[in-house]
Amino acid sequence: SSRRGRRRRARMLQRAAQSGLAQPLLRGKNLGLLCADDTLPSALMFRHAATELGAHVAHIGIGLSEGSPAQDVAHTARLLGRLYDAVECQGLGSGLVRQMAGASGIPMYDGAAVNLGPLTRLALLLGPELALADNRRFALQALLLHTIV
Repeated sequence: SSRRGRRRRARMLQRAAQSGLAQPLLRGKNLGLLCADDTLPSALMFRHAATELGAHVAHIGIGLSEGSPAQDVAHTARLLGRLYDAVECQGLGSGLVRQMAGASGIPMYDGAAVNLGPLTRLALLLGPELALADNRRFALQALLLHTIV
């Protein structure tokens, strides 16, 4: 299953980081961070996880809302799809993120670094050797690699 694959990849990332052999597996990839405040812990976690893998992360201010006209949402999503390999959306409604994901042609995460339910469960499976925050970073990196590479 893909869940098992992500767990295996997260363990690989964890071991590589512990041994100092982390690889820039997302080198050359451009990721967007669509949020109002890129200094929040969840935004910083996403940026750290992605840049540690070699990706470039650009902050994008939120210019859309659930009430935005559908053509504006679609236009913005298509533009993001041309500029970025994936976009993390924080502080947007799930419906808006789904609408944008459908039009963008790229992975669009609905608060992957915020809604840590599945990522926290995966992080807990990685064991107590490292801090939970580190294991959540590896879980997020596994998700990024699974959906982008």
